[in-house]
Amino acid sequence: MDSAELAGKIVYTWLTLVLGFILLPSAFGVSLGISELYMKILVKTLEWATLRIEKGVSKESVLKSSASVGIIQRDESPMEKGLSGLRGRDFELSDVFYFSKKGLQAIVEDEVTQRFSSEELVSWNLLTRTNVNFQYISPKLTMVWVLGVIVRYCVLLPLRVTLAFIGISFLVIGTTLVGQLPESSLKNQLSELVHLTCCRICVRALSGTIHYHNKQYRPQKGGICVANHTSPIDVLILTTDGCYAMVGQVHGGLMGIIQRAMVKACPHVWFERSEMKDRHLVTKRLREHIADKKKLPILIFPEGTCINNTSVMMFKKGSFEIGGTIYPVAIKYNPQFGDAFWNSSKYNMVSYLLRMMTSWAIVCDVWYMPPMTREEGEDAVQFANRVKSAIAIQGGLTELPWDGGLKRAKVKDTFKEEQQKNYSKMIVGNGSLNLELD
Repeated sequence: MDSAELAGKIVYTWLTLVLGFILLPSAFGVSLGISELYMKILVKTLEWATLRIEKGVSKESVLKSSASVGIIQRDESPMEKGLSGLRGRDFELSDVFYFSKKGLQAIVEDEVTQRFSSEELVSWNLLTRTNVNFQYISPKLTMVWVLGVIVRYCVLLPLRVTLAFIGISFLVIGTTLVGQLPESSLKNQLSELVHLTCCRICVRALSGTIHYHNKQYRPQKGGICVANHTSPIDVLILTTDGCYAMVGQVHGGLMGIIQRAMVKACPHVWFERSEMKDRHLVTKRLREHIADKKKLPILIFPEGTCINNTSVMMFKKGSFEIGGTIYPVAIKYNPQFGDAFWNSSKYNMVSYLLRMMTSWAIVCDVWYMPPMTREEGEDAVQFANRVKSAIAIQGGLTELPWDGGLKRAKVKDTFKEEQQKNYSKMIVGNGSLNLELD
């Protein structure tokens, strides 16, 4: 047997195993129990590693070095309360100390910057990309770590790349073929089948384990689904359980090929770069979409950027000016098995996908929430904040008022002016109060 024949048999056996044990079950939405067994072994291994770490170092030092606790203890009281102990009725020079303290707190550890870096773990998950390298604590732990590297890069990575290639290829070919059919209910059904099948295959390429809650509240046609945003794979996570119409900017390269194929089979809403800046045009296109109750619900991430899944930042009001019914969805990843957060300023898409495919698994919970509509007298900003609060509470996330655009932009002057106005109101208010008393 020559080398070419041997290589051919190896490839044939590999594809047969992938097709029979992973591809076909995932396409039909069933499980043979392989992923469940893998997760049980993984959990037991990580529990053992945690015990070894606790024996190797004191628990206090582990928590101090690796837990995502704050460096400083913040006083979240409003400005009026913070200044009450420093000032009298009128302006006092001691007011400077309050603003100096707030400024130093922001320099040492602000609330925004830390949301754009990976979440730190209390215990090591046998990945060197985590914040503390625990693999040198004991020889046994080091051996397990080396074995894990071999498994992740020599077994899981080739398997996942194969599944991802098959899933993306099927998606492009399937949507292109379905797109040739005339508009009909059959075309819509086939389009949804292709999207669901291919997304399930791609999720298996990440060893995804997803727990869906409250399925009775799944987004309905003619509505708008809004969710917190951690990663580009958020789309895959949600589309595995239902189809959506995507909204986004037209891209080039491989992403552009996928977009052009998908829009032939399903009415996704893609915009050119120049059109994205025209708010009225975007709003018009989205309103036309939700006006047709036969079209799939629109999927929108109002934060506009990826956050590290510890918080929910400001929801842009544009999604809430359209009208219609909002279906909130909370997504919470378990960082113990793999960090799903995409730090786009540090990693390009290829590097990010490599990190995903060499992680242990992607484990997350998805909560569908009761539909929400804009109340009488409520503006778009208030509605957006109400939806954001509901998602933060359900997902156990910290709610922050800051704009995710601060990831790459400077703080707007309006934020500074707001603090100045609040302080001015206090001075004016106390001044008028003094006049009345005199």
